[in-house]
Amino acid sequence: MIDLFVLQASSANPTIISMVFTLVLATVLSGLIAWTYEKTFHGLSYSRNFVQSMVLGSIVVAIVMQAIGDSIARGLGMMGALAIVRFRANFKDPKDLVFLFAAFAAGIASGVYAWGVALGGSIVFCIVASILFRADIGNHRAFDGLLRFTITDPVQAKSLLEAALKKHLRHFALITLREVASSTALDYAYQIKLRKGCDPGNLLHDLKQIPTIAGLHFMMQESTTEL
Repeated sequence: MIDLFVLQASSANPTIISMVFTLVLATVLSGLIAWTYEKTFHGLSYSRNFVQSMVLGSIVVAIVMQAIGDSIARGLGMMGALAIVRFRANFKDPKDLVFLFAAFAAGIASGVYAWGVALGGSIVFCIVASILFRADIGNHRAFDGLLRFTITDPVQAKSLLEAALKKHLRHFALITLREVASSTALDYAYQIKLRKGCDPGNLLHDLKQIPTIAGLHFMMQESTTEL
C-alpha cells in the first residue's frame, strides 16, 4: 500500500511513484469535474472537445507544476515559453470558464503535491455544482421567449390578438414593429412570459385562428441567449 505521507515528504525530489500518482489523481479528479459538467450542462452549445480539454488540460497543468517545482528560474522560463503561444477561446457561458478553472485547479494542486486539497476541493466543487443544478437556483427569467408573426390587417385583428395573448401569457412586451410586403403588412416581435402550465403550442394554435396572421414563429429564451 502506498504511503501518501512518504510521497508528499519527498516532493522536493519526486520519485517515479509520486509522479505517476500525481498524474493519475489529476486525471481522475478532472474526469470527475468533466462528468459533473456533462450531467449539469443546460443549454445549446455543448462541446465534446471542451469536455475532453478539461481532462487533458488538467494533466498538462500537473506536468508543468511538477516540472517547475520550487525553482524560480524554471517558473520564469515557463512563463516565457507560454508567452509565445496564443490561447484563444470564446466562452458563451461563464459556467464553462468556471469548470475549466476547476479542472486546472485540480491539476495545479495535484502538481504541487497538495493531494488533500485537490481531492477535497474537487469533490466539494462537484457536489455544489450538482446541488445548484438540481435546485435550479438562479433560474429566473423575465420572459420565456420571443414571438414573431405578420398581420396584414392590424385593425381587424387587434382585438383577437389581444384576447389570445392575455389568455395564455402573464406578460408580453412589443419590442419591434416594422412594415413588410411593400407596406401592406406589419411584422410584430414580442417578448412573452407564459402562464404557469401553459403550452406554447396552445398559444400558437389560438393565434392561427386569426385570419390575417401569418409567419408564426416562437423562439425560446435560452436559444436567443446563445445565438
